[in-house]
Amino acid sequence: MGANNSTPLVYLVDDEFSIRDSLTLLIESTGQRIRSFESAEAFLNSYDPEQPGCLLLDVRMPAMTGHELQNELLKRDINIPIIFISGHADIADSAKAFRAGAVDFLEKPFDTAVLLDRINEAIKKDLAFREEFAKKRRIQDRINHLTPREREVLGLIVKSHSNKESAKILNISNRTVDVHRASIMEKMQAENVAELITMVMYCETPSSRSKEEKFR
Repeated sequence: MGANNSTPLVYLVDDEFSIRDSLTLLIESTGQRIRSFESAEAFLNSYDPEQPGCLLLDVRMPAMTGHELQNELLKRDINIPIIFISGHADIADSAKAFRAGAVDFLEKPFDTAVLLDRINEAIKKDLAFREEFAKKRRIQDRINHLTPREREVLGLIVKSHSNKESAKILNISNRTVDVHRASIMEKMQAENVAELITMVMYCETPSSRSKEEKFR
């Protein structure tokens, strides 16, 4: 994990030195951080999933192509926003990239202003997802600290069952349900039942990048 991994980083993978050199100068001139790689393999060996940012990726490269790298990232449950750049693109290339989740596909030579806008949009998207993912993980961690019985009671609360109904379903006393509810509210850090239900529903809602929606 790098020392500055909280600051967004633009990754660039292109086998042409001239492209890497010119784009590095362009992106650094805006104050953005960038790391360039001449191959997909070199990128994979250095990539830190904890690092926010985006990936500028050439389509046609020797050894591992841009599409193959995109598929490899998906296999690893890594959904870094990808902007494809290509000097030999066709409709099939762009369609394949978008189907696999690319955020954009630019043909060389491209408008640098457009590229910089797309980079900013991709980074904002990545940061928003990471914030959403972190919030859901915090909620899930609280749920994981509930006892099995408390999780049963929580499930009934979410389904709008009253204390009396919950006690009957679980074959326990109303007082026991009250104790469990109080413990649940404290552990979940919820001010009221409405907030508790909102937290649970938010946690269960698929994110904008559902392939990464895995609470480990």
